[in-house]
Amino acid sequence: MTNRLSVASTLTYNAAVSTIQDVARLAGVSPTTAKRALKEPDKLTPDTLARVQQAIAQLHYEPDQRAGSLRGGQSTTVGLVVGSILEPFFAQFARTASHVLADAGYTLIISENEYSAQRELQELRRLYGLRVAGVMLRPGYGQDSQEYLARLRSRGVAITEYDYRPPHHDEPSVMLDNPGAVRQAVTHLHALGHRRIAALGTYHPVIHPEERSRAFPEIMNALGLTVPAEYQRVTLLTEDTAYALTNDLLDLPEPPTALIALTGTQASGAYRALRERGVRLPDDISLVAFDNYPWTSLVDPPITVLEQPVKTMAEQAAALMLAQLGHGTVTQRHVVLGARLIERGSTAPPARS
Repeated sequence: MTNRLSVASTLTYNAAVSTIQDVARLAGVSPTTAKRALKEPDKLTPDTLARVQQAIAQLHYEPDQRAGSLRGGQSTTVGLVVGSILEPFFAQFARTASHVLADAGYTLIISENEYSAQRELQELRRLYGLRVAGVMLRPGYGQDSQEYLARLRSRGVAITEYDYRPPHHDEPSVMLDNPGAVRQAVTHLHALGHRRIAALGTYHPVIHPEERSRAFPEIMNALGLTVPAEYQRVTLLTEDTAYALTNDLLDLPEPPTALIALTGTQASGAYRALRERGVRLPDDISLVAFDNYPWTSLVDPPITVLEQPVKTMAEQAAALMLAQLGHGTVTQRHVVLGARLIERGSTAPPARS
């Protein structure tokens, strides 16, 4: 038995999906015993359990959580991995994508990676256990899921990325023109006379490797402006971190006269901090936010925003997924859409210092 396992260990994983029968053959046990190792491991001897577990690892076997459904047929389920279930952008994206997929006979399963590739790996495993036909993925930050994504592709799972495309990825994708959107925000504030501008997040290749934070200092430099070191903070895209960062920036001896929130949820955190401190928009500070969420037009003053074409992004991403599944053709592999600057009352020329 040791020889059989050692020979198998020299092989790379098979692109075909391994079955419990394959595990049983490699371990030298019956399929019933192999199944028992998964469901009732305490009923096996240590030696038998170890052989089955080793075979499972070598074959990259993963149980089909559909309990035998769709035998011999193609799955009609697509996974959607969002960055944050709390971010309304993803809720609107999911709703539109689910309608497009439903019209083609597919059901959507929603999962969340919290912008983390490590968490993403767990979610991708769960989705594959459900034997999804494809995954619409907002990639998380990090490298933890890269090998598994390659394995999914080799097994015929369609992948479409949206909102963020990691370097060197070539999956079909739908993106916002993030540098162009940031340029609109900075140019708008610069034209009003602002020179001390801070974005709520600084680029980091692992923690915060997205285009908005990467483009911000380059656009500032192109206008002859610099981003002071004390304005540069690597942070997560959450309401609480934006709240803390806004407070930190306001406590500086020379605080910024304008803020750019990189997501709608960040805008909520920044706005909460400003209100609690009694800082007035736009008299004391200006604020520009990504995402035209309903609350941004209801507060006083309403918030200047960069509106993403979320519905169009979702429709395009769903179309790319369906094309990979044999429904239609791909005319453009990587779709990039522009944002719309909506000027409201939260931005004005800076007060004289």
